[in-house]
Amino acid sequence: MTSQGEDEQAESSGLIGLLTAACRHIALLAAMIATCGSLFFSEVLHWPPCQLCWYQRILMYPLTVILTMGILRRDRGLHWYALPLSLAGMGVSFYHYLEVMKLISPPPCSGAVPCSIDYLTPILTGPLSFIKIPFLALVAFTIISVMLGNFAVAGDEALPNPGGGQAAARGWALGVVAVTAVVFLGLGAMI
Repeated sequence: MTSQGEDEQAESSGLIGLLTAACRHIALLAAMIATCGSLFFSEVLHWPPCQLCWYQRILMYPLTVILTMGILRRDRGLHWYALPLSLAGMGVSFYHYLEVMKLISPPPCSGAVPCSIDYLTPILTGPLSFIKIPFLALVAFTIISVMLGNFAVAGDEALPNPGGGQAAARGWALGVVAVTAVVFLGLGAMI
């Protein structure tokens, strides 16, 4: 007979184990949403990206490919080449967010679009006025970094067992890639 504490611990470790097993997939989902979102802003809404936005894109877009390939290949070293991109993206996004919020006043961007431009102010007001495009990128890079850090710490526990778990992980990854491809095709049709 088990005690209530053991039941709670088993339930908690089950949830943590599930999160640990899905951490690479959550990172991939965050990268894909961020990539699709930035393309939506620039290609559908026609909001021209500033210089710092381009740097964030340079760091985010490859993450979708790297994470997808790492998941499909069950690469145990995925965090070694994806985590530096996401951490650098966090730095650029944080700096850009401070600039948009006018908390720092660095030299202006050298591009045609100023980096302090705020497209979301007319849309998000009141308690949501802190949400800016660099904030959205910062959240995505942070989610990716935390999930990859979890994957690095968990080691082999983060990879599904070679049986049905591997097939399920591959099926999930292929499903995410298929949905992203449909979204990209949809965005292309709108343009």
